[in-house]
Order: sequence, then C-alpha cells, then structure tokens
Amino acid sequence: MKILAGAGKTEFVCFRRCASLCFAVFLLIAAPVRSQQNAPRIGYVFPAGGQQGGTVEVEVAGQFLDKAGSAYISGEGIQAKMLDFVQPLPPEQMTALREQLDELQKKGKDAAILRELNAIREKLSASLSLRANPAISQRARFQITLAPDAEPGMRELRFKTPLGLSNPLAFCIGRLPEFREKNPKVNAADTVTEISLPAVINGQLIPGSYGRFRTMGRQQQQTYLPGDVDRYQFKARKGQRLVAVASARELIPYLPDAVPGWLQAVLTLYDSSGKEVAYSDDFFFHPDPVIYYEIPKDGDYVIEIRDAIYRGRDDFVYRITIGEFPFLTGIFPLGGRAGTQIHVQTSGWNLPENAVTMDARKLAPGIYSVPAGKNGLASNSAPFMAGNLPEYFEKEPNNSQKKSQQVKYPVIINGRVDDPGDVDVYGFSGRSGDKIAVEVYARRLGSPLDSVIRLTDANNKQLAFSDDREDKGAGLETHHADSYLTTTLPAEGTYYMSIGDAQHKGGPEYAYRLRISAPQPDFDLRVVPSAVNALMGPNAPVTVYALRKDGFSGDIALALKNAPPGVALSSAKVPAGLDKVQFTLSIPAAAAKEPVKIVLEGSANIGGHEITRLAVPADDLMQAFAYRHLVPSTELWIGAAGRGANQQALRILNSLPLIIPSGGKVRVRLSLPVFRTLEKIQFELVDPPDGISVAESSLNGQEAEFVLQADAAKAKPGVLGNLVVTMVGERAPAANDKPAAPRRQRLPMGTLPALPFEIVKP
Repeated sequence: MKILAGAGKTEFVCFRRCASLCFAVFLLIAAPVRSQQNAPRIGYVFPAGGQQGGTVEVEVAGQFLDKAGSAYISGEGIQAKMLDFVQPLPPEQMTALREQLDELQKKGKDAAILRELNAIREKLSASLSLRANPAISQRARFQITLAPDAEPGMRELRFKTPLGLSNPLAFCIGRLPEFREKNPKVNAADTVTEISLPAVINGQLIPGSYGRFRTMGRQQQQTYLPGDVDRYQFKARKGQRLVAVASARELIPYLPDAVPGWLQAVLTLYDSSGKEVAYSDDFFFHPDPVIYYEIPKDGDYVIEIRDAIYRGRDDFVYRITIGEFPFLTGIFPLGGRAGTQIHVQTSGWNLPENAVTMDARKLAPGIYSVPAGKNGLASNSAPFMAGNLPEYFEKEPNNSQKKSQQVKYPVIINGRVDDPGDVDVYGFSGRSGDKIAVEVYARRLGSPLDSVIRLTDANNKQLAFSDDREDKGAGLETHHADSYLTTTLPAEGTYYMSIGDAQHKGGPEYAYRLRISAPQPDFDLRVVPSAVNALMGPNAPVTVYALRKDGFSGDIALALKNAPPGVALSSAKVPAGLDKVQFTLSIPAAAAKEPVKIVLEGSANIGGHEITRLAVPADDLMQAFAYRHLVPSTELWIGAAGRGANQQALRILNSLPLIIPSGGKVRVRLSLPVFRTLEKIQFELVDPPDGISVAESSLNGQEAEFVLQADAAKAKPGVLGNLVVTMVGERAPAANDKPAAPRRQRLPMGTLPALPFEIVKP
C-alpha cells in the first residue's frame, strides 16, 4: 500500500481551527461533473485523529471505494496499512441467503441449525445496515502509525482506488492521550466511558435504535432510543480551570443529505451529584461548542455530547479536547501593517500572558495566525491580517458625526463595537469624482461582529450602505457577515463612515478592521475539484473561479508551476470579466498508477505591475440542500488517466475559438480513427453556460460532428469562455457475443480538450 507524505504542514492544533486558515475537511463533491461521478468519496474517518508516537485503527467509510485501495495523508511522519474491507452483499447473494434461511427454518430448531440461522441473519442484517446510507456503505479499516515527531495539527486523508483519489477529510495529530468511547456502534443511554485528564475523546453519535422489550400487562413494548448521547467520566481537582472543546462540524463541514447540514454538537458538564454545571451549543458564531469551567471541589465529573435535536448518523464523528490547557477567545487588534512589529492583546482562558508580539517585519500582506502556549501545551490560534496601508486605532467617543474620529484615507482602522448598540463614526475629506472602497474584516478574522456600514455626507444623507457580502474565498463561512461597498464621491467635502453590529450586539470580542481607500484591484483563484481524476481518457474537467477584488476585470493568464511531463492545461486564460471558467487538464497515463501533486497559478497586469497568485485547491460543497461553498484544501492532485478511448490521434478540425451567432448554430468537426468502429455517437456539454446546447450529433467514417446552438434569449453577444464536452459512443456487440437480445454497447470515450467559444451578433 502506498502512503504519500505531502509537504503541507499546519501550525495550529486540531481542537479549534482559525477561521482564516481553515483547511479542507470534507464529505463529498456535491455536484461532480460526469468524469468525476464514480471517483471514490469518503463520508467519515473514525477516529479522526491520533497521538504522536501512537498507533490507531481507523475506519474510513464512503462510496466507490475499493478493497485494494490505499490511504494518502498529507504531511510527514504517518504510515498506514489496510486491515480489512467491508461492503454490502450483492443482491444475488442476499437472495441466496434468504432462500437458505427459508430452507433451514423448515428443518427444525436444534442447536446447530439455530447457530446457522443466527449467522445468516447477522450477515443479512449487517448488509442491510450498510445499504441504509449508500454514501457510507463501504468501510475500510486502516492501521495508522504516527511518528513521535509527526507535526501536530490537521492533516488531510484521501482514499486511493483505480478510479482515482477521493475528497479529503480531516485527520488530526495531537500530543494529548487519546480515548475512544466504549462500543461506539451501540446506542446505550446508560454507558459511561472512564477517561483521565488531559485527553482527546473520539466518538460517534450513531442513529437511534430499538432497545429492550418491556412487559406492560400482557403486552410487550419495544423501547426506542433516540440519537446517541455519549458520556465520559473523569476526576477533577478543586481550582482546575477546565476547557472542553468539541470538534464536529470542522471535521465534516457539510452533509448534503442532512439538515441543518452538519452535526450540531451540544456539550454539557455534570458534577458528581448529576447536576448540570456548564452547557454550550456553540462558540460565538462557530457551531462547535466550547465550555470553560473552574472546578469548585474535588470529585467525579461527566462531560456529555449529543446532537442539538437528538439526531444520530454514523458520520456524526466528533473529537473533544478536554483539560487545563490555554484557549484563545480573541485578539486585538485583528491585524497590523506588514513590515512592522505589532503588540497584540490576547484574551481567553489559561493563557500564560495577556499580550504577544506579532513580528510582521518579513511578512507579505495576507492572513497569518497568532497562537498562545503554556507548559508545553499549544493553544488554538487566532487569525491575524497583515496589510499594506497606514493603520489607525479607534478612539472613543466617536458615536456620532459631531464626535466622529477624523482620519485620512487610505487607511485601515482597528476598532471594536464596545457595547450593545455602539456605532463608531469616522470622518474624512474627499473630492468630487473620487472612487473609494470600504471593506470590513471581522467575521473572516474570527470576530463575532455582524457588521453594517453606512456612508453619509455632512447633512447626514445616506450615500451608500452595506450589510453582508459573500466572499467565496471564505469557504467555511455559512454567514458572510462582513460588509463591503464601493462608490464615487459626488462633491468635495467631509464624509462620514459609520460601523455597527446588525443585531445591535457588542463587547470586547466585537473587533474589526475597517479599510477606507481608493480601489485596490486584485484577485484570488480557486480551482475545483481538489482531486482531478481522468476516468475516461487523458482529459479531465476542472473549474477555475476568479475572486475579483475592487473592480478588477482584466484577463488572468493561468499556468502550471513545475508540472510533470505530459500535464497541460487547455485554453489557459480566464477572460476579462469572467468569474468562473471551465478548463481541461491533460493527464499522462502514468498518473493512473501514482497520483501527482500539481500547482496552478494565475497572473495579471494590474496598474502596470504583474501580479501572480496561486490557485487554492477547493471542493464545491453543498450545505443543507441549497447553499454552495468553495471549501479550500491544502493540495491539488491529479490521477487515474488512461481509461476510455485512445485520444492521441484526436484532431479538432475547426479553428478556435468557436464563433457562435446568438440565435444561431455552429458545426464542430472532429477526427479520430476509433470513430469508424462506432454506429452512433453522442456529445454532451458539462455544466454549459445558459442558452448553449448540443442540437445534434453524427458520424462519417473516422470523422464526427456535433452542432452547438445558442438561444437568442439567453446567450447574448459578448458571452465567452470554454465548453467542456464528453463523448459516448455505441457499437453492435462483437460477432462471438450471442446475448438473448442483442443490444448496442455504450462506450464512454472521455472528454474533449476544452473548446473556447464566443457568442457574436447574428
């Protein structure tokens, strides 16, 4: 079995990932394109981590897995070995077992027959249980060995099969002793697992089940246990400042077939008398709960975890880190100017000090992390933003135009909404025609602030307003609460920018960074999916999202960095004005044996300067049936090429880009020797732009053609981009095949290289 040791290393511990540096840990690609549909997908890893220097048995559950598969884990110091593989019995075997069961029941009830009957029933029951949730119906068990010097933090585990690499899920490496609940597959309300502090607890909240029969008069009634409730008992001493942090949603953020879309964990702490002494169902805007409690007296205590509405699923996996360790609840300021040293106030529990120095002298603008530690125990980390503009601090009182704090833009203001209902007002001078951009960084930097910003003139007339603005770069945020606006100042004079909380909340944690400046055009990139599997031929579709900033609308040239031989990107440009473009990667057959890591980058000319940005790998995930998120991963992988038709001799006979009249059609001609063995061929568009479709397909010897049509009402002149097209052929059965009813064979033939197109006036 192959284990890949990637280069990515994390600098934060698993019990709380900072919002700005969240790495990908995810269930499955919610709407994969055709060539990705049968790629392996994992739904959970249990337990989702282990201790440095230890060995842990891990169950990986998913779909389209393979008993000959292997595990790929990012980072150094991890080895894995598959122990066994379980999947539902095929229908014909299930039928045979049922028939065998019927025959045995006719033979009597001696001990040998009863044992055989029970064995068959257990096989049937186990297979039916696996089939209940197809997304996690296949289970592989691994032995994972962690080196004593393995870097602590969040890693990514993927499953590799001949169909390629799976989505990534979280696997944590920690320093604390690890415990696992007793009988995680058994829903027993009275089970308590003994642990000792400090500890990391691993468990699952499994579905409800029917329990023991109880007699009621002459009738027997079977009791039903709701979703799992797990309890852990430990001894604690008076004066201990206990912190308990649940990791649930951060392990598996989005479950497309669950509502609200993830495990909503609830933590409750009980004393030795069974009295509830602490409770949490979230931490600010984070769904995963955190408890802080100072132990009043020596004794036995119990920490309990359950789902908020008592649901249970096998993929409701959790980790609880519990002990007297440091935990950051916030920092201030949330950032500072790159190239300087910044004094940062820290708040939280069990912290060794209330301030740290962030050395940004050698940092480029971007988001980094501020950790804290105590007695060798690392804390969680808080995101910290290094900027390139002059920095100011808020000065109270500044809650009205008359008391406004005067600033000169460009500027970044570090402030707080100190109290519920507080509004901070900043005055600045502007000239007629000046373009300004105003942006809040708060929620994206771990602050609970739900910002609202308002621009007014000297007469208090509102000129611009912003509440929420979606940032596709913040893939784990379900509420994009940071504000943003751009506007042109109408006249010379004094203007006022106010900021407050949309829900009129406030407090020392409600910090923000407020940027007021001329537009600073820029961009970021996301490439989807994070594992590109070419299942049917050498070409695999990928989608690149351009996250444009402050009005930047120019071309972005794409390139593979240090790509292996044979790996190439088709039509490598995001055209001006487009935020999303499909491409194809050509992948060599060697990647079918050993997946390969690649790096994609984009460059653009902005203001006379060449700006280059790395494309962050991501997966397009769905939350609660409706909301889509680009969730970042640490590595971009390609693999599983060489299936389907041999396309080495494929030629596209049209000149490119394809010019399609709005309301008209264009014929696309292809040449490939294998076409002459087919009776029929079908071309299909993958996620096409609105209004573009395939009208017809035809064959003529070793040439084929298909017709693209553009709906005049939807495909307007000026629309451009790439089209990704898949091919499926049909041919008659071979002469030596004699089926009862001869049928044509459908032959998936792979994906064409991406076809650039432009819609023009008819």
